[in-house]
Amino acid sequence: MAIKALRAPDECFCDLPNWPWAPNYTEGLSTLDKALRLHFIDEGPKDAAQTFLCLHGQPTWSYLYRRMIPTFLRSGARVVAPDLFGFGRSDKPEDDAVYTPEFHRDSLIAFVERLELRNVTLVVQDWGGLIGLTLPLAFPDHFTRLIVMNTTLGVGAALSPGFISWRAYAARSPDLAVGALMQRSTPHLSDAEAAAYDAPFPDVRYKAGVRRFPQLMPTGPDEAFAKLSQLARDWWTNEWRGQSFMAVGMADPVFGPEVMANLHQDICGCPPPLEIAHGGHFVQEWGEQVAEASLARFAS
Repeated sequence: MAIKALRAPDECFCDLPNWPWAPNYTEGLSTLDKALRLHFIDEGPKDAAQTFLCLHGQPTWSYLYRRMIPTFLRSGARVVAPDLFGFGRSDKPEDDAVYTPEFHRDSLIAFVERLELRNVTLVVQDWGGLIGLTLPLAFPDHFTRLIVMNTTLGVGAALSPGFISWRAYAARSPDLAVGALMQRSTPHLSDAEAAAYDAPFPDVRYKAGVRRFPQLMPTGPDEAFAKLSQLARDWWTNEWRGQSFMAVGMADPVFGPEVMANLHQDICGCPPPLEIAHGGHFVQEWGEQVAEASLARFAS
């Protein structure tokens, strides 16, 4: 079937600060519409010993990882960072109803298969974690390390007050000012960097994915994605044998210290987290510290 989708013009992405990497595109990942085009960056040697798969959440795109990618590349690794459909330079279906956790998860599974990713260090935050932490159920032998930041597993448990407030705010803001939101949560962000977060969304028509994500969080344990997330939680608790690293932006009102403490208990062998006192929800904006500390932890 054909899905009506928008594609942000290339000129929207000119002069992005600290983003020197060339765009790559692939199609045929979504069973809903094979014509949907997904954007990703793919840097470093294809035969590297480790591949960092960096998954963003809402309302960001792979630009969120610009402070971490150089550190990962200097280690000799390959770094792959896709934009979920509806975000960044990927195509954006206009109908809010297209966006489901399964829509995103299925496209990521196809993406991992398409690029034949192996020896993966999974790097996740926000919805990149809610979806990304379920991927090992499809590829249990593909993932060897985990870097997890302010996120959770959508098992259908009671939502935190911070998330309830955020979901209500998002519902009231169908034309969410993404750049302004990023600057409020990350005071050191420059105006040019904030503009880079606005770049994928020339107008409100492009923001269906941004609007939809907060409403997708499972609110009961019997929902389909909640059941899948419960299986993922069991896998991370009982089957995971890789290396783990957790970083927590302690000032995050949505997936803050209490939420992350619960997630920490679910990840077998996860050492005590790196706590970033002034770090907010988008802890990748403190990414140099996180990337360097994670590599040091893995090396030790």
